[in-house]
Amino acid sequence: MIATDQPGKSLVVHGVEVPTFLYGTAWKEERTEGLVRQALAAGFRGIDTANQRRHYNESGVGAALAEVLAAGDLSRDALFLQTKYTYREGQDHRLPYDPAADYPTQVRQSFESSLEHLGVEHIDSFLLHGPRTRRGLSEADRQVWRAMEELHREGRARLLGISNVSAEQVATLCEIAAVKPAFVQNRCFARQGWDREVRAVCRREGVVYQGFSLLTANQAELASRTMREIAAQHDRTVPQVVFRFALQVGMICLTGTTDPEHMRDDLAVHDLVLAEQEVDTIERLSE
Repeated sequence: MIATDQPGKSLVVHGVEVPTFLYGTAWKEERTEGLVRQALAAGFRGIDTANQRRHYNESGVGAALAEVLAAGDLSRDALFLQTKYTYREGQDHRLPYDPAADYPTQVRQSFESSLEHLGVEHIDSFLLHGPRTRRGLSEADRQVWRAMEELHREGRARLLGISNVSAEQVATLCEIAAVKPAFVQNRCFARQGWDREVRAVCRREGVVYQGFSLLTANQAELASRTMREIAAQHDRTVPQVVFRFALQVGMICLTGTTDPEHMRDDLAVHDLVLAEQEVDTIERLSE
C-alpha cells in the first residue's frame, strides 16, 4: 500500500507518488505566487494549500503553477497538489461555496473552485480541513466524507485525508469510511510526543502522517541543549535535525519558510541520517 519510490524523497501511496516534503502556503497572502515559484525552483514538488481565503491564497498558488507549467520547467505529473474543504466556521466572508447549500453540494462547489484556482483537472490529495466537533465525528463530517469519496471514485481526487484531528477521530473515520484516509495532517507538538497517539493510530491503519508547525510549535524544545548537541554532532542546523527526525519516524514534513536558503536547507536533509539513539532521544525530548 505504501512503498518507498525515491528513497527518502518520495513515497508511493495507493499508486500516487507523494513527496516527503510539502511546501505549505498558509498565511502568505500576496506573496504566495512568488514564494511558490521560489519553492518549486528550490526543488519542492509538493504544494499544500486550501480553499480557505481567510488563511490561504489558492489563486496565488495557481498563478505560480500556470507560469511554471507554461514555461515547460515542470510537467503537471511531476507535481503533487493538496488542497482542502473548510467548514463555514473556518472561513471569512470570501466563501468558495453557497453557505445555504447542503454539505455535499458545498464540498463539490469548493472542489470545483479549487480546480479553477489551481488551473488543473484533478487534485492529488483532498483533505477535510478538520471535523466540526472536538470529539467524535458529526453527521456533517460523515456527509462531507461521503461527498469526498464520490470525488475520489470519479478519479478527480486521487487521495483523501483529514487534518486537525484526535486519535479517536482518526480511528472512527477509518472504521466508517468506504475510502479510508490516505493522510492525516496535524500540528505536531514535541510536548505531546510529536503527536504520539495520532501517529500510533496512523501506523495501525496504514495512514501517512503529515506534520506541520514542526518548528514554530516547538521553539522551547528546539532551543534545548540536547537538540543543539545533536545538530553540532552532524554539522547541521537544529531545523534540519527536526525535519530529518520527522522523516525517519515516518512523517511527511510541511514547511512554510519564506527564505530561499532555508528552502534549500530543508530539502538537503535527505542526505542526513540520525542514529537510532538520536531518534529515540528526540522522540522523548519533552519528557
